Amino acid sequence: MISDKMKDLVKNNSVIREMFEEGKKLQKLYGKENVFDFSLGNPSVPAPKKVKEAIIKILENEDPCFLHGYMSNSGFEDVREKIAESINRKFGTNFSAKNLIMTVGAASGLNIVLKSIINPGDEVINFAPYFSEYNNYIKNYDGIVTVVSANLETFEPNLEEFKNKINSKTKAVIINTPNNPTGVIYSEELIKKLVKILEEKSSQIGHPIYLISDEPYRELVYDGAIVPYVTKYYKNTFVVYSYSKSLSLPGERIGYVIVPDELDDSNEMIEAITIANRIIGCVNAPSLIQRVIPYCLDIQIDLKEYDTNRKLLYKILTECGFECIKPQGAFYLFVKSPIPDEKEFCKTAKKYHLLFVPCSSFACPGYVRIAYCVPHTMIQRSEDAFRKLAKEYFY
Repeated sequence: MISDKMKDLVKNNSVIREMFEEGKKLQKLYGKENVFDFSLGNPSVPAPKKVKEAIIKILENEDPCFLHGYMSNSGFEDVREKIAESINRKFGTNFSAKNLIMTVGAASGLNIVLKSIINPGDEVINFAPYFSEYNNYIKNYDGIVTVVSANLETFEPNLEEFKNKINSKTKAVIINTPNNPTGVIYSEELIKKLVKILEEKSSQIGHPIYLISDEPYRELVYDGAIVPYVTKYYKNTFVVYSYSKSLSLPGERIGYVIVPDELDDSNEMIEAITIANRIIGCVNAPSLIQRVIPYCLDIQIDLKEYDTNRKLLYKILTECGFECIKPQGAFYLFVKSPIPDEKEFCKTAKKYHLLFVPCSSFACPGYVRIAYCVPHTMIQRSEDAFRKLAKEYFY
């Protein structure tokens, strides 16, 4: 018999994955070219050629026993040093190898941070809308999820509500910018206001409130937008990063956690997170793809396709009468459902073979997420289906 905790997780399986599986069923029935699956954030732009070249070079030149063997739970030291140097060049920081722990993607990074800081009953604050798996990660360690409701005009954090929900049990706050699912980027001004609240409240309650910055979409920005580097504003910040989107490598599961020297009890925290990397079962990040990363630090995927998709899909949706904000980053459009029950709206969309993610699971009911990391031709083919869907509500 499965555990009680897993019963809840099975019952509330990821709606994103459910929609993805639904898409595969529809493709078998109607043909792939007649199904418009906008559910999954799976990169549609291939990894840069440099990735393949690096893999071949490494396999041909490095000792296989070293390459495929165990290493420190925090990852290869020379890899971590090169990544730290790259970050320092880009953002004016001062990290070294010891400040980085290589992880099995951002999901593993979030888990090892949360495992290292949460005691049962501690609260972690999420700003709606947010990636639904945060709830499961927090509950993995018997933490309590506290949700700050969405600002439905800007989709930036509601800072007054945030301030009022902090209490003596608040241990951490998770931010995700550029945001999944809205594509909103938190400005420097907003970060400074958030940090001021964290500093004041940490002082009042007598312990640090950690800021966990989840950054898999950092490089996916448009129109010259800037994403502030949060460790420069708040010392008790963890940065969780993944190369899944910037290098189109989601299946390779490679990322890192940064623990700055300035963070309270930094050395102890680095040790705890390193050990957590082992005891949650990852042991270490995949060795081959770790060694690939230093060859690819100054490159990223070409964003032109995503930007073209963003503009076309936004145009189609707004011309049809749907309400959505134009994203600054990531590869999602956050669309207001024309009816209060967005799940019912998604059911109607399936009549036209359109698949969206209902955002009740993102703590923002009444909206859907539409991923535009899809072939451009699919968006072009989907226009007629969107217009037919719009007629159900607007014409």
